[in-house]
Amino acid sequence: MYYLAEAIPSVRRFKIPLARDQVMLLMAASNLLILGLDHYLAHDLDGTIKPLEWIPIIFGPAAGVLLLIAGLVALRNRTVASVIGTTIFCAGIVIALLGTFFHFRYTFLLTAPAGQQVNVPILIWAPPLLGPLTFLLIAILGISAAWEEDPLDSGVLVLLGGRRLQMPYSKTRAYFFMVAIFLLATVISSVLDHARTGFSNPWLWLPTALGVFATVVTWSMGALSRLERNDIITFLATMLLMVIVGILGSWLHIAYNLTGQGAIIGERFLRGAPLMAPMLYADMGALGLIVLLNPKTEKSQQDS
Repeated sequence: MYYLAEAIPSVRRFKIPLARDQVMLLMAASNLLILGLDHYLAHDLDGTIKPLEWIPIIFGPAAGVLLLIAGLVALRNRTVASVIGTTIFCAGIVIALLGTFFHFRYTFLLTAPAGQQVNVPILIWAPPLLGPLTFLLIAILGISAAWEEDPLDSGVLVLLGGRRLQMPYSKTRAYFFMVAIFLLATVISSVLDHARTGFSNPWLWLPTALGVFATVVTWSMGALSRLERNDIITFLATMLLMVIVGILGSWLHIAYNLTGQGAIIGERFLRGAPLMAPMLYADMGALGLIVLLNPKTEKSQQDS
């Protein structure tokens, strides 16, 4: 169902050439491209990047470019493109699990005496435990988008050789659940980042409260078997707020990193308030909005 049109009927006047899954894959590709830069900035905090730390830095942009190529292949053969995309996403899962393991070793002092293996300061200041899992979240989303659901909202995915796999939920409901999980991870990451300041600025509670609310709203969208127009409007407004707060947070981080004279010093942007972190809110908001798009292109609807 075209939920965005259910909430705002006038959007039907605008012909979007891409179906929802295609936009999702473009979103996944762009996120992988950005992740390379994000991991470079995170791993370069001490001025040196260890050999293994180059893996996500290189993989992100490379995988993003390959996904864009797969998108071109999909214009002629979706099955081949789906295989290419799934292979890339599976590699992303491996990198995510390896990265989580390495971050886990830094976060939890397994050789320390009992009761000292982990504490709040270490959890706040250690390498972000959820950071590498971004690759995992993108991979799950990408694999879901790569394979066609036929018929729509049936939860039946068409795999290689025409084999069909019945999923427990329709693709739309699965998207809502996935976005809700992504939102929860985003809120946790935001809380850990802001905990370094002790939440001294009351405005820091805004992204926390909005993130929790957006998580509950999005999970509820997936849990409901039937959505009313007011449900969709509430979700739409929440995702737009996520985008606005993300952009506002990025601007505030930039302002915080500037000197009193407004000069730009690279070191402050590298070690100060993370420039790209607030944009994760905007990213999640955009992802939620994509879920509301038309599952089929206008052309495929006319053909059917």
